[in-house]
Amino acid sequence: MPLPRSALLTLWLNAVLDGRVGPDDFAAAVRDQDPQHLVLDWPESSGPLQLEQLPAQVRRIDGVRAALALPVPGDPLGLAGPADFNAAAVELGEAVVLVGPRPLGLLPGLDARTVIWETRAAQAPVEPDPYEASRQLRQVLLHATAELVRLDVASWQPEIPDLLLNLEHRPALPLPAQTPPRAVEALERADLCLEIVDLARAEDGGAVTSFEIAARSRCLDDLDVAARRAVVAFCSASLIAP
Repeated sequence: MPLPRSALLTLWLNAVLDGRVGPDDFAAAVRDQDPQHLVLDWPESSGPLQLEQLPAQVRRIDGVRAALALPVPGDPLGLAGPADFNAAAVELGEAVVLVGPRPLGLLPGLDARTVIWETRAAQAPVEPDPYEASRQLRQVLLHATAELVRLDVASWQPEIPDLLLNLEHRPALPLPAQTPPRAVEALERADLCLEIVDLARAEDGGAVTSFEIAARSRCLDDLDVAARRAVVAFCSASLIAP
């Protein structure tokens, strides 16, 4: 499944700030198949910004990094406030926080076929450690795989074991040049897990007892949390290959 727009913007903007890609590559990667992206309400800007213009504007603010938020109700992952920004980000399920002397948030929305990034005041979040998040995701995936096998997931949703068995044959994610192999592996694993969660939650499945339903739900919740945390951690981190 594709990475969220906010994940692409965070990942590629940090790559521009690290000097690994240029503004045009950044804009092309974030835009993907969308006709146009515009940034609205940027401080001291006389009008909307094109995506290509955003990195230069961000660079004018010393020490800024992009951080990803992938919140859900009850888990404001990547958010620190204020309340109105948090509420909007949770409703969308994603946001970008530009962490610096005066943090700014970017919220994606659609206006016809144009993606609008609304700029708002934000607060700097506590960012998860990428390699700890990767370790936790590997552990949760091992447990979830065993639990889904125990619940005989293959008998009611054969796409899921197929996904687990064919990780190496999945399309490559659109990652910036020089992304370290460990980060590529973690993001691909997290993307796989989020796809499994989406597939499994799309149907009631074969669980028939209340115990099986609760076990299945806990398994998917744990996998979702760990995968979102890994995506947030690696997209928000400086990924300069050694």
